[in-house]
Amino acid sequence: MSFNKDDIKRRMEAAVEALKHEFVGLRTGRASTAMLEPIQVEVYGSRMPMNQVGSISVPEPRMLTVQVWDSGSVKAVEKAIRDANLGLNPQAEGNLIRIPVPSLTEDRRKELVKVAGQYAESARVAVRNVRRDGMEGLKKVRDTMGEDENKRLGEEVQKLTDTHIQKIDTLLVEKEKDIMTV
Repeated sequence: MSFNKDDIKRRMEAAVEALKHEFVGLRTGRASTAMLEPIQVEVYGSRMPMNQVGSISVPEPRMLTVQVWDSGSVKAVEKAIRDANLGLNPQAEGNLIRIPVPSLTEDRRKELVKVAGQYAESARVAVRNVRRDGMEGLKKVRDTMGEDENKRLGEEVQKLTDTHIQKIDTLLVEKEKDIMTV
């Protein structure tokens, strides 16, 4: 394994982008197709994103619909929506699943803030894992470079880690504000 700072930075950025994508799925009281996009549906013996088993739309401000393409997948889509812990109760009508989006209670908002915190912690762990991989890579190439160069690169990896953890914390604060705003 060789040391590649650009790869480390790319992987840390990917963790931040994944967090942004997960945050989009956390609802704030308005219906949005993005709420259902992170949900994985167990169909055809594998897990697939919601938008690959049906089309998601917002016919009204507090209503989502999923037009499931294969009638055999309707039950699986319903189950995936219920199990996603979004507080949604899907109702199937043939191949169309209607999902009323209830207004958020104070308790539900607090639950969503906790879920956002869990997502952020997972992203922090991912960034720290990339840091660990980078430091291990530096140890393996220590003999091919000077000690000062090795130390400088280690400090750069730490700076990248700190920067990306800060981005995650900022995203979390913004999402918490978004959720708690009535």
